[in-house]
Amino acid sequence: MVEVRLWGSLAAAAGGEEMLEIEAETIRELFARLEERYPALKRFIDAGIAVSIDGVIYRDTWSKELPRDAEIFLLPRIAGG
Repeated sequence: MVEVRLWGSLAAAAGGEEMLEIEAETIRELFARLEERYPALKRFIDAGIAVSIDGVIYRDTWSKELPRDAEIFLLPRIAGG
């Protein structure tokens, strides 16, 4: 089980939940569990979510293992330029 903090619009899509406990070993598994529990998050996951693990941001490394005691944040993709 890992603790995950949802940032901004992700928390709103999860029914206002800002902190979740999810059973997941990797980022890919985390996304699958989130989609199961909160279907409204699927569009954000499909658009791209950045995952911060202990301050390091991962964007495409979905096989990255999730350490049990890590600080994990999910951040929606920010458009701009």
